[in-house]
Amino acid sequence: MNAIFDVAVVGLGAMGSAAAFHLAQRGQRVLGLDRFTPPHSFGSSHGQSRIIREAYYEDARYVPLVQRAYQLWNELEQLAGCRLFRQTGGLAIGRPDGELVSGVRHSAGVHGLAHEVLTAGQVRDRFPAFQAADPFVGVWEARASILFPEACIQAHLDLARRAAVTLRFDEPVAGWEMDGELVRLVSSQGEYRARQLVISSGAWTRQLLPGFDPPLTVERQVLYWFDPAGNARHFQPDRCPIMLWEYQPDRIFYSFPDLGEGVKVARHHQGEMTDADHIERTVKDQEIDAMRALLQQHMPDTNSRLRNCAVCMYTDTPDLHFLLDFLPGHPQVLIASPCSGHGFKFSSVLGEIMADLLTNGRAAFDLSLFSFRDRR
Repeated sequence: MNAIFDVAVVGLGAMGSAAAFHLAQRGQRVLGLDRFTPPHSFGSSHGQSRIIREAYYEDARYVPLVQRAYQLWNELEQLAGCRLFRQTGGLAIGRPDGELVSGVRHSAGVHGLAHEVLTAGQVRDRFPAFQAADPFVGVWEARASILFPEACIQAHLDLARRAAVTLRFDEPVAGWEMDGELVRLVSSQGEYRARQLVISSGAWTRQLLPGFDPPLTVERQVLYWFDPAGNARHFQPDRCPIMLWEYQPDRIFYSFPDLGEGVKVARHHQGEMTDADHIERTVKDQEIDAMRALLQQHMPDTNSRLRNCAVCMYTDTPDLHFLLDFLPGHPQVLIASPCSGHGFKFSSVLGEIMADLLTNGRAAFDLSLFSFRDRR
């Protein structure tokens, strides 16, 4: 193509698809490229479900972002005409002084969020799927929900295409360089030029930043779906919330209700370091056994037939906060999507923020938590 695009977006998963959509809404001429055909199961944005929660234990500064994300997911659902999320409420379980419970309560207090603290007995009585015992407590928030990631990505891409975004799938980008004031991209199919570039390629981000040594590592994560062994009604989405459980200090696993494919469970972090092109996608028996042992202790009714498992990737920063910033020395190049395993819920608002940064040079939120500064 000889056309010069306003913005090229490399990587069209959660962040890239949202960026392409929001840029198109601002009248930008956008090119989007992906090495696969999204939504796909090779990166970080698959697995049927993602959690969105408001009382954010990681840092209270995320709360305004997630509140805007809720608004944008609602708007996207209306525009797309399909269901993108389901409200189930959410439960955070842990020791009262643990990182999870204390973080949730802090964010709820700072932002005046409705929540309820439950004893272990109250957790068992109200949500018998979770067999909490002292000294664990629970924090309930009614607004937490499930996002359907593949549907969300498809909605952003469909609406972007409808707004004349040029989408190129199964076309890996080999590299880029500055060509005067333009960015020249080289892909498996040819060359493109754009005035600005978004790199939202998740676990492949480092490969597109040779010589910059960004502070990113790739972590392998395993997702499991189990049939309830008994009391299946306890795991239905109208009776079972999404859940995070800090079962040991700095050790968290999470679960979803049964949406028809079994109860989904996984550890948050604790995965082996890998890289995007050599990740082990076979789940080992010992990994399944370790998850069963965790379930037997805390969710015994789920320790039954394994229906499915899958592998995905986290792209982690050292402090586990996002990386969303212009590449040092390259104000035309915006880096997004290394979100340390908790970014999908924010992709709607981060897409809007990226469009603001690229068209207006500023955003409506404090992004200092996500900068390159002091993180290299």
